Amino acid sequence: MKKLINNPRNIVREMLEGQADLSPGQALLDAEDVIVRADLPAREARRVALISGGGSGHEPAHAGYVGEGLLTAAVAGDVFTSPSVDAILAAIRVAAGPAGVVLIVKNYTGDRLNFGLAAELAKQEGIPAEIVVVADDVALQGIVEPARRRGIAGTVLIHKVAGAAAEAGKSVTEVAALARAAAAELGSMGVALGSCTVPTAGKPGFELGEDEIELGLGIHGEKGVERTQIKPVDQLVDTILDAITRDRGLKAGAKVALLVNGLGATPPMELAIVARRALAHLRGKGITVAWAQTGDFLTALEMPGCSLSVLRLDDERLALLEAPAKAPAWMGSGLIPAKRHVVAAPPAAKPTEAVAPGPLAGVLKQAALAVAAAFDAAEAHLTDLDARTGDGDLGASMVRGAEAIRALPEGAWGTPASALSAMGDGLRRNIAGSSGPFYATALLRAAGRLAGQPQPDAKAWDEAFATGIASVGEIGGAKPGDRTMLDALDPALNAWMAARKAGKPAAAAWAAAVTAAETGAAATSEMMPKLGRASYLGARALGSPDGGAVAITVWMKALAPFIR
Repeated sequence: MKKLINNPRNIVREMLEGQADLSPGQALLDAEDVIVRADLPAREARRVALISGGGSGHEPAHAGYVGEGLLTAAVAGDVFTSPSVDAILAAIRVAAGPAGVVLIVKNYTGDRLNFGLAAELAKQEGIPAEIVVVADDVALQGIVEPARRRGIAGTVLIHKVAGAAAEAGKSVTEVAALARAAAAELGSMGVALGSCTVPTAGKPGFELGEDEIELGLGIHGEKGVERTQIKPVDQLVDTILDAITRDRGLKAGAKVALLVNGLGATPPMELAIVARRALAHLRGKGITVAWAQTGDFLTALEMPGCSLSVLRLDDERLALLEAPAKAPAWMGSGLIPAKRHVVAAPPAAKPTEAVAPGPLAGVLKQAALAVAAAFDAAEAHLTDLDARTGDGDLGASMVRGAEAIRALPEGAWGTPASALSAMGDGLRRNIAGSSGPFYATALLRAAGRLAGQPQPDAKAWDEAFATGIASVGEIGGAKPGDRTMLDALDPALNAWMAARKAGKPAAAAWAAAVTAAETGAAATSEMMPKLGRASYLGARALGSPDGGAVAITVWMKALAPFIR
């Protein structure tokens, strides 16, 4: 287990101390693990207090939602463990006034028992108390009675509805009624790509195969209701939303709020892809999504995966969701447009004009397609090399380059200049990162040297090769010995020129150039990197050749049969 913690038994208190240190509007109780608003007025002037909580490990819930228009206080238990009755009662005593308190409780036995008893004790002290239980997990439909379902991430929406109602000055019974009505119209369901590790346990709660997922899980690192095979995310989203809309009776004409919640280790990129499909799916059913948010709202430590929550809206409920709120974890307005805004891109540069086929048109195309095939075959190897010292995208980048080559129109192959220019344009558009600009610049400059020559002579080819290679060092600032593609290109050029000067035929000269490139690429394994991501590793990059230099040898070897 690797976690950024001290003693596992102290993590909840230390986490809350950090939360309070960073949040001017929050205070930490000295004797209990409770975060409370720091700006509360005198007890007699207080509105209805809103308190929630549960086991820790769900951050930013629940302390992240303590603030104006949301929770008045949050109670934290140990990781995935209900807080004690005394801690909950302390939160009630410090937060509530004569107007009373509403406790929002996720539907787990420990939470219901402890919050329930704390509410009874508060009533005995003269504090009006109401409990709202959230049981939004539709994955349990057909397995347990609706009243026994788990409370999961949709609870955050109930926090907001109730918090806005309390901030508006409604009574304790009115706040509770609005929250209960919203909870009854809420459905959620999650999917996990892996487990999480409770710090005191030291190992994951379950293990999954490379192609397995858990569907319909809770928020405590437990397994789901079904273990199944990983599918494209659109299919997973459709499955989840079909279950929610069926269970909640949502049909065409309904208006809803959508919450796309990360479980702790899902990057925003993937959550945005999930949100994209969720919006399309609901709109495809004729359901209006008037409000939506995506992010980590209620997590399960570092679990990879997400949950979707859908809340039926009316005008009052939408207004409560949109009412002003100030809390560290609240993201603000969730109003979204009825459809995606798309603007037209500026016109692309005029494409390379088709050129009448010259004497080399056929061999130029064959050679380029051979390079494309070689990049396809080398994808895994290039990816592995790049992952050792970089971001691991080189193999995929070169495959995109191969696809761009195969997509060129027939007219691109008319002359060497038109072919190199078209390939440069294609690689520029399709290869991201540094490889695309390097190859595109080299090809375009080489094309300039061959312009107007349907069948260039040896001198023109030599100049084109040298010009292209020089451009790599020029635009990237690299020089031989810096552990870059130039460490394969520079010796290849030198070997080519030496062989040509010695009068060797083109095929033999190219073979010498390929050998020199391979030797140069291999030598990069002992070079200290000075540029690119590998330079951040320093000596740790030694022992593995530079992926970009190895990629040079891939296309050079592929061209060998065509150099004559």
